[in-house]
Amino acid sequence: MNHATFYVVKPDSPQAEAAGFADYVIFLAQHYAKQGAKIYLCANDKTDAEHYAEIFWQVTAEQFVAHNLVGEGPKYATPIEIGYLGAKPTWNRQLVINLADVNTTFAKQFAQVIDFVPCTEKAKQLARERYKIYRQAGYQLQTIEIQHP
Repeated sequence: MNHATFYVVKPDSPQAEAAGFADYVIFLAQHYAKQGAKIYLCANDKTDAEHYAEIFWQVTAEQFVAHNLVGEGPKYATPIEIGYLGAKPTWNRQLVINLADVNTTFAKQFAQVIDFVPCTEKAKQLARERYKIYRQAGYQLQTIEIQHP
């Protein structure tokens, strides 16, 4: 069965700020990659994707996980591929970390989806819409409040 996990960002958490959120996304991607998952990180657009790729290069050597932008990298791919709306992920990805506001059309391609419920009301509404789409697609859903300091 396919799974979708929504991480709820609390307004008073470090993840409510852009830098804290990006750090948490990197943390999750590294966590799943170290478990052997092939990850597709889906940003809103090419600029956001390039921004996340740059953040992955800025981690310490101990934290580094091989990654590439969609369409770049080795033939059999790195553990983390970073793309955006309209870009096609490599065929061998099992898990998507969705950072896009509205995209869920890829959901059936992945066994596991990681998504977020941000703090702003508009972002929460968009997350609710994505949640409904995953539920209608038959995903087993869970919600987790981020407890990361």
